Amino acid sequence: LQVNYSSLSAHLIELSTHCLAFLSAQCCTATFIALFFTRFWLVSALYAAWWFIDREKPSKGGRRIQALRNCIVWRYMRDYFPVTLVKTAELDPRQNYLMGFHPHGVLAAGAFINFCTDASGFSKLFPGITPHLMMLSLWFRIPFFRDYLMSGGLVPSDKESASYVLQKPEGGNVLVIIVGGAQEALDARPGSYTLLLKNRKGFVRLAIEHGTPLVPIFSFGENDLFEQVRNPKGSWLRRIQHWLQQIMGISLPLFHARGIFQYSFGLVPYRRPICTVVGKPIPVQRKHRPSKEEVDQVHQKYLDELCKLFEEHKAKYNIPEDSHLEFI
Repeated sequence: LQVNYSSLSAHLIELSTHCLAFLSAQCCTATFIALFFTRFWLVSALYAAWWFIDREKPSKGGRRIQALRNCIVWRYMRDYFPVTLVKTAELDPRQNYLMGFHPHGVLAAGAFINFCTDASGFSKLFPGITPHLMMLSLWFRIPFFRDYLMSGGLVPSDKESASYVLQKPEGGNVLVIIVGGAQEALDARPGSYTLLLKNRKGFVRLAIEHGTPLVPIFSFGENDLFEQVRNPKGSWLRRIQHWLQQIMGISLPLFHARGIFQYSFGLVPYRRPICTVVGKPIPVQRKHRPSKEEVDQVHQKYLDELCKLFEEHKAKYNIPEDSHLEFI
């Protein structure tokens, strides 16, 4: 019996990194509290003091650790699918950029590998540019786990954090926003090209206020990693998922794919390629208080450029000719 140990390692890494992220956060919280009732209470006490002193750090660009971003485990994860980052235009390192990532997928695996690690070669493709991926703010309220998130370059998804990155005068910073967010994950399934973008204009307004070029990104294969339990709009399951999202701020898609040692059923993603294509920058004229018409105009231009990016590259990634992006 021959075993591909690198492939097996990739399975385990992907499963532990994404499927168990929520469990990891719970474990961090439980550990922090439990230590107070042991002889190691001083560890939690000192961390609590550090946490208070350091409470603003996530909103101030975080604290990335390059050694962790370059860790070999991320290269195993990259090779499992595999994940490829494609550049279509040069980015000036003297300028800041706001990138819109589409689609969210179930777990945003492509966004994590491409922008929270250097496994796909972001630093070589875009020298002099530092990526910052936005994530739900609630995750940064969890002890220990917040430090792990910051080590990869993640920042909270609030206006303060976004503005801090975009207004850095030296340039060379990229803010990556998964525009569809958690709600879009509920429509993530193989062959789906539906994006929750029609009325999402906050990122456009943010770009105009800072005069930051917008860069569309489409990650081909992102929706193909998992199957999802059928949840059409209006169904009881969809209503429950929306209700839970409103309460917790995160969506709970009922997904499944393959197992570690079998291909029939499990939570490990299918081994299907992800090709993340970074489009060309869209120039944005700075205005402190843009009108609704100005925001709508830039937003429409962004939609047009995203569609153009999809249409130009879909044939390379075996997307049917009659498939097009749908905005809801």
